[in-house]
Amino acid sequence: MSDVLSRLSPPDGARKVAKRFGRGIGSGLGKSSGRGQKGQKARSTGNIGKRHFQGGQTPIQRRLPKRGFNNPFAAPSAEVNVCDLERFASGSVVDEAALLATRLVSKKGLIIKILGEGELTKSLTVHAHKFSATALTKINGASGKAVVVEVVKSVEVSA
Repeated sequence: MSDVLSRLSPPDGARKVAKRFGRGIGSGLGKSSGRGQKGQKARSTGNIGKRHFQGGQTPIQRRLPKRGFNNPFAAPSAEVNVCDLERFASGSVVDEAALLATRLVSKKGLIIKILGEGELTKSLTVHAHKFSATALTKINGASGKAVVVEVVKSVEVSA
């Protein structure tokens, strides 16, 4: 068994010999080492392959002013107007599943807020996380009911 192990070798083409640059004219990669002739790209520090390099001029991301703020901790929410609730039948319960089915909310797990834009003529029971003051008066004015659902936060457990 040990006789076989001593004769093992990698298959043909499995091991590639590294190119040796700058080792004389006979190697084919002497003198300029495959870098062409003189110039910035022929130098050892001639790396201009940076992502936003614009030929030495001040890049666009430094010329434009900084604007705005993006809150990384903001909870994703979906706003639904009272006028959008008109499509439901009178007396029905409007919750996250119903809003997803009618595509008023794009995906599950968003904080749903009902806003007061438009009119509501039907009596509905609306389950949502938040309601604006005008939305509450319009839902109650149409003899409906607004139920505030508690926001469930996902808790990360560390071991």
